[in-house]
Amino acid sequence: MLRAIAPLLIFLALIVLLWRGLSLDPLEVPSPLIDKPAPAFSLPRLDDPAERVTGRDLLGQPWVLNVWASWCGPCTVEHPVWVDFARRHDVALVGLNHKDRDDNARAWLQRHGDPYRLVLVDADGRAGIDFGVYGVPETYVIDRRGHVRLKHVGIVSPEFIRTRIEPLLKELADG
Repeated sequence: MLRAIAPLLIFLALIVLLWRGLSLDPLEVPSPLIDKPAPAFSLPRLDDPAERVTGRDLLGQPWVLNVWASWCGPCTVEHPVWVDFARRHDVALVGLNHKDRDDNARAWLQRHGDPYRLVLVDADGRAGIDFGVYGVPETYVIDRRGHVRLKHVGIVSPEFIRTRIEPLLKELADG
C-alpha cells in the first residue's frame, strides 16, 4: 500500500514546493547580513582617489548604499529615482561604483547627475563580494551602528522608496 501511495505523496510535495517557489518575489533576495555589521571596507573616493573611506567613517548616521556602474543599463533606469531621493532627503546616499573605470563613472555622473554624498570605487569588485552583491544595481540601508537593515536587488522604484526605504529611514532616525 505504501509503495502505491509514495509516488503520489512525492508528486504532491513537489507541487507544494513549486507553488511556494512561484509565490516568492525574485527581487527579495535574503541576505545573511541583515541585522549584522556591514562588511569592513576601505575604498578610494571617485572624486579624490587619494582619500579612502571606511565603514567606520559613516557610523553615527543611517545611510543608503547604492551599488551601480556606468555600463549597467538598469542603473540608468533607476538613477532619476536616486536624484529625486537626494533632493528630498538629508540622508547620506553613498554610491559604490562596481567594477567600472573611473573616467567612465565620472562621465556617467556628469551626464545623468550626481545624487551621491560620496562615491566609492570598487574597481576589482571585492567590496561587492563582501556585501554579497549579485549584480548591479543593488541597494542597502545601513543603520547608525553600521548594521545592514535592508538589501534590495534590482531597480529601485519610487514606490519602493516610498513604501520600504523611507519608513525604514524614519524608524532608524527615531530609534
